[in-house]
Amino acid sequence: MEAAEYFSKDFEWEELKAEVENDSAFRFHLLPFQPPNRPSQTAPEDDSAAWKRFHIRHSSGKFFKERRYLLKEFPELVSRGECSKVLEVGCGNGSTALPILRGNEHIIVYACDCSSETLERAEEIIDAATSASASVRHRFHTFCCDFSIVGFPKWLACHTCREAFLQKQQSCVSDVKESNGSYFNDSCSPEESGCCIGGVDFVTLIFTLSAVPFQRMPTSIKECFSVLKPGGMLLFRDYGLYDMTMLRFESDQRVGFREYMRSDGTRSYFFCLDTIRDLFAGAGFIELELEYCCVKSVNRRNQKSMRRVWVHGKFQKPM
Repeated sequence: MEAAEYFSKDFEWEELKAEVENDSAFRFHLLPFQPPNRPSQTAPEDDSAAWKRFHIRHSSGKFFKERRYLLKEFPELVSRGECSKVLEVGCGNGSTALPILRGNEHIIVYACDCSSETLERAEEIIDAATSASASVRHRFHTFCCDFSIVGFPKWLACHTCREAFLQKQQSCVSDVKESNGSYFNDSCSPEESGCCIGGVDFVTLIFTLSAVPFQRMPTSIKECFSVLKPGGMLLFRDYGLYDMTMLRFESDQRVGFREYMRSDGTRSYFFCLDTIRDLFAGAGFIELELEYCCVKSVNRRNQKSMRRVWVHGKFQKPM
């Protein structure tokens, strides 16, 4: 299936920035965040619980659309050869994994989420959408994990990289089982994969990092670094600064600088390029691409124009 036609430069981000910063109605978004007098009692597990409730509430699968544009934005996913491995972090209902599986018949996708119910629904959606191709389902493997709290399971990390990581005591890679309760055994031999069993060629962080509390982001990105093979790539897409969604939040929904919490307890952070650059460089990544995607769309119901801002990035683990 070909990637959908997609445009990412419908307007200039700098023009939107000037408009927002000159509008008094949006001034509170720009102010330094003043934490409440009482310390927050929110525990890390509360963030996972909020997203679990979110996915259960939207379990029909209609809330998300298949992200077919990914194959155009990240053609590396299609061009890589046999036994390529992708780790999809925060897979939700499979809207990212599905076009990847369809676009490359040799690729294997490991998909994690903090909700076991969500993973079950993702498996159902992949099964239903690819019923004519039995090989697709056998290349989709799920496991329940909140990478920002417990890290990734040991079998994901390349053995060589993991040993070096543990020697430096920088890894929090953990033992996490698949959703079916067993540890996964790779089907490709070390000779076929070009590396020891376990390492992944790609990590996709698609609208996932923004849901992680900002203070846990550096550790979360280091976890992604730890499971990549040398030369592997992390493909990133998330909410950008001054996106329409950000401007809809009220002042009392701020829980940090450029960080907000919805009424259901789910979080959203809005990134500028410098923040992303610092986070990924701090984890050891090499920046390949980093830019704003500015897309103008029209709400069919009220014919209102919406200006969406996302951050697109590609980062590589050094050889």
